[in-house]
Amino acid sequence: MAAPFNKKKLLKPFKNIFILILTVFIVWMLFFDANSWLIHHELNSEINDLENEKEYYKKEIEKDKKALKKLSTEEGIEKFAREEYYMKRENEEIYIIEYEDSLKVKPNE
Repeated sequence: MAAPFNKKKLLKPFKNIFILILTVFIVWMLFFDANSWLIHHELNSEINDLENEKEYYKKEIEKDKKALKKLSTEEGIEKFAREEYYMKRENEEIYIIEYEDSLKVKPNE
C-alpha cells in the first residue's frame, strides 16, 4: 500500500545543503535577526502613526494661529471676554439662558 504522500519525496529537497542553508538563512532574516522583517514592520507602523500625529498637530497649530489672529484685534478680545468670562460694559445687563439639555447634571440627582 502506498501512503498518500511519501516522506522521502517531501524531504528530498532538504538533502541538498544549499537549499537547507538558504532555508535557514531566510528564516533567520525574517524572524530572528536584529534587522528582521518583523522589526521593520513594527517600525514602519510606528512611523505611520507618528506621521499621522504630526499632521494632527499641524492642523491644531493652524487652528490656534487663526484663533490668535482673531484675538489680536480689539473686537476679538471683547467678543472672547463676553462669551467666555461673561464680562460686560458699564450700564449693561447680561442674561444667560441655559437649556435643559445643555446643563451638566450630577449623576446623584
